[in-house]
Amino acid sequence: MTLPSETSPAGASESPDLRQWVREIPDFPKPGILFRDLTPMMRDPRGWQEAMVRLQEVCGRLQPELIVGIEARGFIVGTGLATAAGLPFTPVRKPGKLPGAVLGIDYSLEYGNDRLEIHADGLGHGPRVLVVDDLLATGGTAAACAQLVQQAGGVVCGFAFVVELADLQGRSRLPTNVPVESLIVY
Repeated sequence: MTLPSETSPAGASESPDLRQWVREIPDFPKPGILFRDLTPMMRDPRGWQEAMVRLQEVCGRLQPELIVGIEARGFIVGTGLATAAGLPFTPVRKPGKLPGAVLGIDYSLEYGNDRLEIHADGLGHGPRVLVVDDLLATGGTAAACAQLVQQAGGVVCGFAFVVELADLQGRSRLPTNVPVESLIVY
């Protein structure tokens, strides 16, 4: 993949298309899957900064008090956003990865069951929480994360993703009264 040397013509105020930093890898992790790889965006400071600027705009609209990132790529996006926006960050992890007291939720995926956990004291006192991940696919993990945030005492004020795969209809599994923001929709 070749990255452009300039993101827009001189003097232009138009934002660059983030798709230029997404690499498509066919048949990964198995035949028939087209994987959307964000590592070129993370590798190019212009692309990553542009993504963070746009996610900060989401924060401006939704006014979260805390960012929750879903393991594992949601940690990368979430901590970058939390740092840029001056907000605290709390990870949601797979079982057995967090020390101390945790709250957990078991949930079903199209290929089996899984579990997410959060520190029992990870949210404080009822903050407005923005749930962040790199990609929205079928929505099962993000929906479970929202339930876990509520169980921990938080209020989900929105979801933010860098990429959304619209054909998989992940939005339909998320709470209908909560905004869902995606920077790139395929």
